[in-house]
Amino acid sequence: MTWIATISYENAEGILKELYNRIKGPENNVDNIMLAHSLRPHSLQGHMALYKYVLHHPRNQLSKSYLEIIGVYVSIINQCHYCIEHHYAGLLRLLQDDERGAGIRTSLELNDPGAAFGGRELAGLRYVEKLTKHAASMSAADIDAMRKAGFDDGEILEINQVAAYFAYANRMVLG
Repeated sequence: MTWIATISYENAEGILKELYNRIKGPENNVDNIMLAHSLRPHSLQGHMALYKYVLHHPRNQLSKSYLEIIGVYVSIINQCHYCIEHHYAGLLRLLQDDERGAGIRTSLELNDPGAAFGGRELAGLRYVEKLTKHAASMSAADIDAMRKAGFDDGEILEINQVAAYFAYANRMVLG
């Protein structure tokens, strides 16, 4: 996953150990993306806060499953297999429908989100695709299209933040 040195849970001390204790799973495992921050625990704190607030804040208006779909799609576009698998598993837990989840994943992998989505969900995914692939070509017209599809500006912000978070996370994993 990462090519730089990392500090394992067993070797962590001080603030790093405290942070790991907040996020560790069974058998003291810490997700690889979080281990990548181990040499700079302050960046791990920032990552944890960003992740929590962008994807899991109770005042988000968009569904957690739609936000996970955005994350999976950005990760597919960026070819970050670790993030694809990790967040696809989370999506399946949220959907509780493996068949629907498989259809969503296939449509995203084929770069054909219209096979699984319509209406405003599809408009949001098209926005995400352009933002991920061609950020410099984004314009006010893209935001107008999102509004016409039924998103308010706060929801557009949520979509943008999730796409941006996953661009960051994918690069943490891949680089």
